[in-house]
Amino acid sequence: MRIVGGRLRGRTLAAPKSQAIRPTADRLRESLFNILVHAYGDPVTDARVLDLFAGTGALGLEALSRGAQHVTFIESDPLVAAAIRSTLAELKSERGEVLERDAYTWLAGAPAAFDIVFLDPPFAQGGREDLCKLLETRGWLAPGAFIYLEHAAHEAAPALPPAWTPWREMRAGDVHALVAHRQAP
Repeated sequence: MRIVGGRLRGRTLAAPKSQAIRPTADRLRESLFNILVHAYGDPVTDARVLDLFAGTGALGLEALSRGAQHVTFIESDPLVAAAIRSTLAELKSERGEVLERDAYTWLAGAPAAFDIVFLDPPFAQGGREDLCKLLETRGWLAPGAFIYLEHAAHEAAPALPPAWTPWREMRAGDVHALVAHRQAP
């Protein structure tokens, strides 16, 4: 796994070996960030980013490389969270924070508005529609936020909250990805 763009481009990232981790492919990450930049200028620079179900942290680390102001990584597995912390230390980045928490429990807490959210729970876990509703109704999204959502290619995309406009879809192997844009109230 490597960072595909920004000031850390080409950096190889280590991740613990685990069947539960499914890193977002380099090609999909590159497409995602190219889509955001070409359609909306540069929404990543200075953005507050949430990497929910962070896993390897590849999406959040990519955002940091491309100038995000701050990335909050939420990861429940202690070994995986430690690996992200180690990567942040190796990269000498103080703009990332790793919280070792269950995503649902964390989303029930006091909200902070994020400009970009990466929502990539384990495929077998399900609950994507519930997570989308929590993000929308609990105040976790800034006006005009972008939400990136992955699900198994053989499954239907989850229903999105009415304020979210599905904007672009991508597919890579067994992964179907969707970029949604939250309309400003």
